[in-house]
Amino acid sequence: MSTRIRPRAARIAATAAVLGLGVMGAQSASGATQDEPTSTPVPISTPDGQISSYVINTKANPGQVRKVEKAVRSVDGTVIQSWPQIGVVVAHSTSADFRTSVVAAAENAVDSVGPTRSVAVSEGTPDGSQAPWGPGKGQHEAVTKKRDVSDLTTAVASDPLEGDQWDMQMINVPQAHEITTGSPDVTVGVLDSGIDPDHPDLANQIDRASSVGCTDAGRPRTGEAAWAPTTSDHGTHVAGTIGAAQNGVGIVGIAPGTKMASVKVVNDDGFIYPEYAICGFMEAGLKGMDVTNNSYYVDPFEFWCGDQPEQAPAMEAVRRAVEWSTKQGAVHAAAAGNSAYDLSDKTTNDSSPNDAEEPTERVINSSCKDIPTELDGVVTVSSIDSEGALSSFSNRGLGSIDVAAPGSRILSTVVQDDGWGTKSGTSMASPHVAGVLALMTSAHPAWGPEKLASEVRAQATDTPCSTTSAGAECVGTPEENSYYGDGVIDALAAVR
Repeated sequence: MSTRIRPRAARIAATAAVLGLGVMGAQSASGATQDEPTSTPVPISTPDGQISSYVINTKANPGQVRKVEKAVRSVDGTVIQSWPQIGVVVAHSTSADFRTSVVAAAENAVDSVGPTRSVAVSEGTPDGSQAPWGPGKGQHEAVTKKRDVSDLTTAVASDPLEGDQWDMQMINVPQAHEITTGSPDVTVGVLDSGIDPDHPDLANQIDRASSVGCTDAGRPRTGEAAWAPTTSDHGTHVAGTIGAAQNGVGIVGIAPGTKMASVKVVNDDGFIYPEYAICGFMEAGLKGMDVTNNSYYVDPFEFWCGDQPEQAPAMEAVRRAVEWSTKQGAVHAAAAGNSAYDLSDKTTNDSSPNDAEEPTERVINSSCKDIPTELDGVVTVSSIDSEGALSSFSNRGLGSIDVAAPGSRILSTVVQDDGWGTKSGTSMASPHVAGVLALMTSAHPAWGPEKLASEVRAQATDTPCSTTSAGAECVGTPEENSYYGDGVIDALAAVR
């Protein structure tokens, strides 16, 4: 088993000053090496009359944030949400010149400002009131089936579909359950499309008081309608792997003794914009969540480039939110991505921005990050199949992958008919790690995020290179390689 603590290969710029449409110190702050090409610019149009969304980064103190808020209003923008803990303001504007105008009005208070999407805001601009969340443009009320699950038992010998969970057998979950099924004091934030509040395997597992919706332009909203799924059961499937109840119904999750908070960061069109992710991580920190699972990349860029002034500000804002929530005690697991891409050898990309009519074929470099999975302190998870080989769709990369986990044809909970079904992706691999981290937190409550992230790697099973159906090259040693990172997670070793 590997015992190394590996720093992220290339850090994201933490203090780059990106003002308006210019970059100061971009080369030294971007994370790209001197011999790499500059990434291809992707101009984002914010014409007059279109509601466009921005993040503005300033110093993390209330005085500077208030100064930026005043500047936003002085140029006829709207302050949507402020996070003074990290010095981030989310704003809307219908002015094409908003970026340069707010920088001038803020009198040196702005570190960076940039758009969060390449299209108009679809959900509209919140009116600023604190009224309970309601559906806006592009949103729909969640459908609630009102199933009574109060009579379900909470502990039985086995669940009827448990024998079909090959993934749990592979990573020694049944053996780990002989030691712990997790503590009810531990909460896993599922940053995703929402968790079905009425599913018999999940209804008693949700921490409703901590659950929150972030898709109302990045402003946190409470109440079931804000955090329940509407158009996707992705989050419900993820949640089942993490914590489906041990109740004689369906499947059993990795940490059924813990609780899960539904943190909805996916809108009804399937996008996770930066302001949604920022809200999700901040709420995880504010509500004291212990673990978060992040089975997504932040839209609209599969890779956000630190050397591009229109992309660097949003990446920096998300980085700040991840860092702050980590300092509050949350450890983060994230999917490596499904593009069969080598994250340690970035050259080109043709999928972004994915909210535009046509994405841009572009050159990228090491300053370009899949976020949040490539941010410092996040456990990056690749996917393996039932034979233990890297899944053909999984991203890889020596120094980029931390651990591997099952992600092909994973049986878990789905919304339709309150049932169960299989899905594949690194989205399915990451919650295995989040579940193991929840067990580890339960078994070792004094461990902080850094220790937990280090130990989940140290306790992983060293695995030599294999091949996939795509024949992608694997490089490295059994102790650390581009497919498995530090190895395949082991729930038993993690809690023993």
